[in-house]
Amino acid sequence: MVKIAIIGAGSTVFMKNIVTDIVLEPGLDSAHIALHDIDAERLAVSEKVAHRICEATNTTPTISAYLDRREALQDADFVITMIQVGGYQPATLTDFEIPKKYGLRQTIGDTLGVGGIMRGLRTVPVLQAIAHDMADCCPEALLLQYVNPMAINCLALSKLAPQLKYVGLCHSVQGTAIDLARDLGEKPEAIDYDCAGINHVAFYTRFEKRHADGRMEDLYPRLKLLAQSRDYGRGWEDCANHVRYDMLTRLGYFVTESSEHFAEYTPYFIKGNQPQLIDKYEIPLDEYPRRCEAQIAEWEAQAAALTGGGEMLCEKSVEYAARIIGAMVSGTGDKVHGNVANRGLIDNLPENACVEVPCLIDGNGLAPQKVGALPPHLAALMQTNINVQQLTVEALVTGKREHVYHAAMLDPHTAAELNLDQIWGLVNELLEAHGAAIPELR
Repeated sequence: MVKIAIIGAGSTVFMKNIVTDIVLEPGLDSAHIALHDIDAERLAVSEKVAHRICEATNTTPTISAYLDRREALQDADFVITMIQVGGYQPATLTDFEIPKKYGLRQTIGDTLGVGGIMRGLRTVPVLQAIAHDMADCCPEALLLQYVNPMAINCLALSKLAPQLKYVGLCHSVQGTAIDLARDLGEKPEAIDYDCAGINHVAFYTRFEKRHADGRMEDLYPRLKLLAQSRDYGRGWEDCANHVRYDMLTRLGYFVTESSEHFAEYTPYFIKGNQPQLIDKYEIPLDEYPRRCEAQIAEWEAQAAALTGGGEMLCEKSVEYAARIIGAMVSGTGDKVHGNVANRGLIDNLPENACVEVPCLIDGNGLAPQKVGALPPHLAALMQTNINVQQLTVEALVTGKREHVYHAAMLDPHTAAELNLDQIWGLVNELLEAHGAAIPELR
């Protein structure tokens, strides 16, 4: 029996998607799914939801729940991480409120910028501890890593737990492809593309439609017409899509991550001295705190609905985890986009980087595919983000506080808004506020 451990299973809605995907994946309907969380109440809710998924899908996996992480990991074949270290309060709120005092505004704050840096500093040690437990309890298991900041976390794992087999997973590549198909009025299954880069800043270098007669049609001309007319749909969480359609007109390629995310990865869109940009691009400042507060407010009603006696809709999501497990267990080939260390995969990005590339999966495991060189201007844009990721990881590996300042100093959005004294002061205040949640830096 295949054992799949889910760490952070108290994230009930995401857990529901992943468990549904697993039980609906051919050959996995009788897997052992071990749920773990440090919050007993949320874990109990998730366990009930998992059993309801089994009933709704008429499947018979073994569902078990553990407050002890090592028990959940024992003899696992696959491990899925979906944790949020520090939670909304105090950690995420701190990452937004203190920068505001300096005039630095963010939208999501979980991938780059000072929010992403701090999130990485407090998350990597927990992931490292999970990797240590895996080395003892399930040394051959593959870690399917969903936690942000994706590139910082995965790059750090490649250095701090080099024995670990892992792949970082996100839904931005496949999810955006579906969104673009919708904008063009096309069926997602007819779309074919090449995509590579770094997580949240990957680009479709080819985006085509496969016609019934086998002919391939380049869809970029139509996407560029949509960009000019602004006649396109809204993105994730009903946020406006203007940022990345504008970037399409400037760069010639479409970026995978949503506009509200991408707005804070560059110096162009959120500028305190140009507030008109916020209206022009409909940029949702403080969007992640808004989502967190909405989820907290809706939690009791949501938990009641998920554990109650009403009908439960269980459909496959676009997430990759179950597909990877299914392909490895059955030996059937599949392709996903995963985040891995750049070991000769993208020629014009540094090896000391985490890249998002196509990966082939079969019974032999997961094999990242060589992409070659990306268009030079796309690689240059990615490098501005990689600088921040590398320096944050350097702080974690060496324990040197100075690299946190350097990471913030080189962050595109932070550097465009604050001077050096402000950056140093902001970092000091954030590190002090997070206290023991971040490892001691000298």
